[in-house]
Amino acid sequence: MQVLPGAEPFRHEGGEVGVLLCHGFTGTPQSLRPWADGLAERGLTVSLPLLPGHGTRWEDMAVTGWQDWYAEVDRELRALTARCERVFVFGLSMGGALALRLAARHGDAIAGLVLVNPANKVHGLSAYALPVARHVVRTTKGLTSDIAREGVEEVGYDRVPLHAAHSLRAFFRLVDADLPQVTQPVVLLHSPQDHVVPPADSARILSRISSRDVEEILLEQSYHVATLDHDAERIFDESHRFIGRLAPDAGKKGRTSGG
Repeated sequence: MQVLPGAEPFRHEGGEVGVLLCHGFTGTPQSLRPWADGLAERGLTVSLPLLPGHGTRWEDMAVTGWQDWYAEVDRELRALTARCERVFVFGLSMGGALALRLAARHGDAIAGLVLVNPANKVHGLSAYALPVARHVVRTTKGLTSDIAREGVEEVGYDRVPLHAAHSLRAFFRLVDADLPQVTQPVVLLHSPQDHVVPPADSARILSRISSRDVEEILLEQSYHVATLDHDAERIFDESHRFIGRLAPDAGKKGRTSGG
């Protein structure tokens, strides 16, 4: 199946510090590509996979679920940890939830998390109708391109497959239960004006994780896809500062064997 232009996965071989980036539900690597490019330019090893069922047609996503999406980022994380001395995981929206589950499951293998408008729950009355509605209605309106910056579009689906949304709801419940097991340093950046994920999701995550090294940053000028919005550069700068604090040698070439 042909991948949408701009939705291609991205990988870069850099130094001994790696970053795994996880995109959002119905989105693609395009939403995180400027972030990934900036990390690569700073000499980091970068992995930005395309999640199964994403980046082609919504019909492809309708036959996938959270197990497929999580398995993809889990594989990428294992590859990075085999290659790098330290690995960070960054995520946008559902990608933030994927990052949190990875952190809960992999522990010290992850050096830190950067979460941008992380999602924790499917909100509204429609969430309770999903178990039945998904057998009657195939899709609902899309979630992409919630961006304040004029002229910027997010590559993704204009429809949400309800079977996939039902799986997402189940995944959020699992992640929420896992949150106390998250102990890594965390930077959480979220937009007060987010038309996809409400601020309550970030508050819930911050209240349940066990991390002691936590920083919360508000993105006042951006909507949901803040990595393509007015605050994008701030996200990039804050994440690089975070990596530099925890891994001072980031971007420098280390050993050349075994990689």
